[in-house]
Formats: sequence, structure tokens, C-alpha cells
Amino acid sequence: MRIAMISEQASPLPASDAPAGAQQRHVAELSAALAELGHDVRVYTRRDDPDLPAIATLAGGVRVLHVPAGPAQVLPENELPRHMADFAQWLRTEWRDTDWLPDVAHAHYWTSGLAAITASRQVGVPVVQSFHEIATGAQPGPGASRTGYERALGRAVDRVVAQSQDELRGLIRIGVPRSRLAVVPGGVDSDHFTPDGPAAERDPERPRILSVGRLVERKGFGDVIEAMRYVPGAECVVVGGPPARELAADPQAEKLRAIAERCQVADRVRLVGGVRATDMPRWYRSADLFVAAPWQEQFELAPLEAMACGVPVVGTAIGGLNETVVDGLTGDLVPTRDPRALGGALRRLVNDKVRRFAYATAALDRARQAYSWKRVASQLGSVYSAVAGRRTNEAEAVA
Repeated sequence: MRIAMISEQASPLPASDAPAGAQQRHVAELSAALAELGHDVRVYTRRDDPDLPAIATLAGGVRVLHVPAGPAQVLPENELPRHMADFAQWLRTEWRDTDWLPDVAHAHYWTSGLAAITASRQVGVPVVQSFHEIATGAQPGPGASRTGYERALGRAVDRVVAQSQDELRGLIRIGVPRSRLAVVPGGVDSDHFTPDGPAAERDPERPRILSVGRLVERKGFGDVIEAMRYVPGAECVVVGGPPARELAADPQAEKLRAIAERCQVADRVRLVGGVRATDMPRWYRSADLFVAAPWQEQFELAPLEAMACGVPVVGTAIGGLNETVVDGLTGDLVPTRDPRALGGALRRLVNDKVRRFAYATAALDRARQAYSWKRVASQLGSVYSAVAGRRTNEAEAVA
């Protein structure tokens, strides 16, 4: 099957000097897994650097095409939607004028969906949409407008793939028909993320609690730092955000440092900054526990990576964490926005080596068995086949 991945803001190509984001890794690893199953995969991403080649090839034969839409530079997210018409026009021309017409297009993030649905209407290609995260409807201005786009996309595409039951319920709340929804979780590369291998340096006498992700408020890093008041003697290492050299000027990092000072845990909190994906297993292996404390519905990739490295997870009971973490088996779940409950769960596990070992063993098994990319790619392949088959049947009926 010919599969077009539309990922206008998250290129699967590894950057030379920047950490890879969760969506970037998702698109890269999913594309590779689909290619391994025998699919012909092409990824279309916006050209954000004039030196990028028109076409690049990844391992497994996945081709990455750089679409000229807007200036060839990195743009703020709020400037991307106005360039999606040009992106769609380029896709239409490419698919009409070459001998490669996809059987299905899979759009990642809502802006990619705008381009995909516009282009597909001209060439009859079915569209599958993954939002990865949805806007909160209560947001004013751009947030409310984005919710409107997401609702319209959810009704216009052939299928919307949610990564968790919480995301599915959120999509239904904004008006996406249940009949258009499918749930397929994200995956983890268990060949890359493993318990065996080098680990980042640490003090062996001080328990290490690791947290990973973009330094945005909804990820709950402030709650994690406040929770450290209840875990005496342990250190908290936060990996994510801009590279280390830019952390001093980052406003979110400054807020987190201020919280650590106010809670009198600054000597036990370390902000590392963003690191490359190739280095992430070292950081997971160095940790006794992984903590994820988001307070909005979304699928968290980092907890899966930690589990694949044999690290138990303490998380908030929301979004994909409700499904990836089995409470009391692979880790512990606590209410959102509750640093005291979070700290209590962390303290209990820090002080219980036997339970940590049992959780780690179960977490590793669950990551490998339930969230392998081969399994995820197979599930998505079934979604693609269903929508492509329905389009074919509709076309034959009209003829």
C-alpha cells in the first residue's frame, strides 16, 4: 500500500544539533515500521531550511519530501496555518503529475490535516487524521479557532485515530462523530530503548527521579518539583526544553527554578535541557523512577520509553497514562494537580526496592508486548485498508 505521511511541522529526519520532539519520533518510527511491513511510505514535511534536499531517504526506503510552503525557515506555530494552502497545492500537483498516487494520506497534527484534506479532495485520496493533542475548548482567541478547525477536520476526514480512550472522549466532546474514530496507541522502539547499555552519570547514594518532556505548563513539571518536598534525599532530573546552552534564557525554565527555590529543593532539582533521541536511553537507565504529571489529555511517549528501559512510572491518572501504566503493576497513578499525592507515591517507591523491581519487570514486558511499533503499524495498516477499501467501493458504485 502507498502511504503518504503529512507531517508539515515535524520532520522525521534526525537533526544534527537539536533534540527530537515526540511527534517527530512518532512519525519517523511509525514510517519505518510500516515500511518494514512492506508498505511504500513517503513523508511530506515543510521545507524550513534552504539547504535541505528536495528528497531524502531514511533507513528502510522511506522517502522524505520537503514541500516549499512559506519561507524556508523555522516559523512560530501560529504562522503555519496561512501556508497550508500552498502546501496543499504542492501536494495536489505532486500527486497528479507523478506516477505516485497514495492509497491513503495520514495527517499528523491539525495543521497537516488542513493541507491533507484540501489536497485529497482534488485527487480522491482518503485521509486519516492524528491530532496528537487537541486544543482545550475553553481557550480564547487562537485556541477556540483551533478547536473549530479540529472539529471540522474530524467530520471531514475518513477516520480519526486517537491514541487513548481519553483522547477519544475529548474528540467526541468537540463534535467528532464516534463512527469516524479509532483508537491506536503510539509505540516505542524497544530495540533502541532497552535496560541494557550505558547510563548517564549519577550519585549512586542519591535516588534519581527522572521527568522528560517539553517545558510547558500543562506537562506538570511544577507539580513534580513541588512533590520533591515529600521525597527527602532524592534528586529530580528534568530532561527537555531547549538545549542546555539556551536554558538560562528560557522563561519556562526560569519559572521551574523559581518553584524549586520557593520549595527549598533547588539543590535537588536539575534541569538538563533537551537532548538528542540517541542519548535518551542513557538518561532513562540512570533513573530509579520515572514521573509524568501532565494535567491535560494527551498521549505521553516518554513513559513508554522509560518502561522499555525497565524503569517504573509514577504518573497522573489522565490521558494515555491511564492505559500505558497499569496502576499497582507497572507503576502508580495519582490525581492530577496534587503534588502531595505525587510526592507520597514517589517516596513510597523510592523506599521500596522490592516493589520497584517488580514494577520494572512488568513495565518492561508491557512496553515490549503491547506497544511495539510492529503491532502499532499493523493496527494502523488495518485502518488504512478499511478507508481505502471504502473509497474504492464508493467509486465503483458511482461508476
